[in-house]
Order: sequence, then structure tokens, then C-alpha cells
Amino acid sequence: MLGYIREQFPTNLCKLGLRLYSSSSKKWLSRQSNDMFVRDARAQQYRARSAFKLIQLNDKHRFLKRNANVIELGASPGGWTQVIAEKVFKGKQKLSEEETDVTSKTGGTVIAVDLLPMEPIPGVSILEGDFLAEPTRQSIMKILDGKAVDVVLSDMAPSFSGHHMADHARSMELCEYALAFATDILKKDGVFVCKFFMGGSEQDFRQLLRKHFETVRHEKPKASRKESTEGFFVAMGFRGQIE
Repeated sequence: MLGYIREQFPTNLCKLGLRLYSSSSKKWLSRQSNDMFVRDARAQQYRARSAFKLIQLNDKHRFLKRNANVIELGASPGGWTQVIAEKVFKGKQKLSEEETDVTSKTGGTVIAVDLLPMEPIPGVSILEGDFLAEPTRQSIMKILDGKAVDVVLSDMAPSFSGHHMADHARSMELCEYALAFATDILKKDGVFVCKFFMGGSEQDFRQLLRKHFETVRHEKPKASRKESTEGFFVAMGFRGQIE
């Protein structure tokens, strides 16, 4: 690679040790360095700036409670999971890496599911797999051991195609899968939170949520970038299984 750079660019640039970036890379680096939530995530040791989106949603709606049983879908890399664990196991106090047996102390359960691998988080049961697959489902039920589920959260996002409406449609499909899972496992009065990308059909999904939940709110927390089309539905008061 170094030889290629020397062939393609003046020798004096290589001698200066300048790193060469595309304009899009420069924009990304500039945005990251100027992003308050990126800086705060590093300072507070969160794995992703998205942690602050969940913090802001929860500050407004208070659905994460001490000793609750919570399942997160699309958990990797674990920014949301860290926040969930703090609320369920220790309130506002951040868990240390040494605290591994916190579930037995509190009674709460946190299960994080993703297709991608994820580094451990104290007290959290991490499952690598498809939440729709029967083996993953069986693992979830084994961990719960008969406990009722208070909250299901989905931070899932599709692989971006670059075509907004296609990405929107795929994100709504993921929301539907997550809702089907949630309505099958939530206890009565439980809470469902999911991320989606706006594009029009989210209104149909909102109507579907209203059939299952007493209250449905559409939120875009301050930690979401202004240019982003992402939004979040917070559905509270699960009505129970519809006959």
C-alpha cells in the first residue's frame, strides 16, 4: 500500500507523513470530532453514542425500572445494553467489570440478542443469533425461567442500500418482526420500544401498535442527528394477547 501511495502522489507528501482522506471521510471525521454525544460516550465509557438516545427516551417515559426483565433486539455493540443494565441492576450507578453476579442480587434479567458478536456486559445474558429462530427463542425462555417480560426494545437497523425508500421499507419490516416477538412474550401492561426510518408507512405501523398498546408515542431524541430520518416508537400499556 505504501508503494502505491508513493507512485500515485508526490514524494514530498509521503515524506511529510500526511494521511490522505476522501472528502466524505473528512466530513465524517469532522462530524465525529465535533459531536457532543460522541465525546460524552467516550468520557462515560459507553460503547456507542446511541446510548444517549435511550437515556433520553427513558428520562421522558420511565420504562426502564430496577429489577425489571428486559429483552433487547439488535443489541450489538452494546451501548443501549449498558444503559439497560445500569437501570435494571444499579439505578444510575455504572456497573464495574468485576460485578458479574448482579442478577442474583437484584432479581432483574437483561437479555441482549444480535446476529453479531458482542463483548460481555456484567449481569447481561448475551445471545448471538436470530431472535426469530427457534433455538434462540428456546435460549431466551430458558434464561427467563418463567419470569414475565416487562420491556422489549429494538434498535435494529437494516444494512443500508443507499436508496431511502428501500431502507425505510426494510426498517418497517424489522419493526413488524420485533412487534410480533414482543406481543408473544410481553406481560400485560408491558412496554415496546423500536427504532425505524421515516418514509410514510410508519403511520400504518403506528395504527397497528395502537391495537396492542394503550399509549403510543413517536419520538426523536435530541441525541439523534438532525439530518437523520430515524425515529422511535414508545408503546406502553400492552393490552395482552388479542383473541
